[in-house]
Amino acid sequence: MALLERHRPILYKIVNAYAHAPSDRDDLAAEAVAALWSAFPRYDASRRFSTWMYRVVLNVAISFARSERRRSERQVLPGALAGLDRAAAAPAEDERVERLAAVVADFGELDKALVLLYLDGEPYDTIASIVGLSETNVATKLSRLKRRIKEQLERDDAVAEGDERGTR
Repeated sequence: MALLERHRPILYKIVNAYAHAPSDRDDLAAEAVAALWSAFPRYDASRRFSTWMYRVVLNVAISFARSERRRSERQVLPGALAGLDRAAAAPAEDERVERLAAVVADFGELDKALVLLYLDGEPYDTIASIVGLSETNVATKLSRLKRRIKEQLERDDAVAEGDERGTR
């Protein structure tokens, strides 16, 4: 319980990225805690708890997202990265986080997990072990995802700029 409490932000970050309705977040958090609890006897204490926790919670979240998608095809809401710590964020920073969240919300489960881990500052070798890819594959995918995010944000800026010019 102490380890779970210490690494609780990991749980909420993933839950907020994969479940958007408050009731879904509660359900996913409960499923993830249950999975952590039942898998804990297999935890290898020679490895970082946070890495193991990421892997377990991401697997639960990806399964949850797939089952939710099958149940109903619904639009992913912006704010998927609401779990990022924004307590002391300035309004401009909040806007940047929301814009990033809106772009990442359209990503698939694996891509969303990669971005989440990258934004959390995890090294590529740790990300690779969590998601089950090679380190080279992680680096390649992240490079492409960063480019995709940058291009989408630039397109959004161009559209917004065009809208401002049209209303003057």
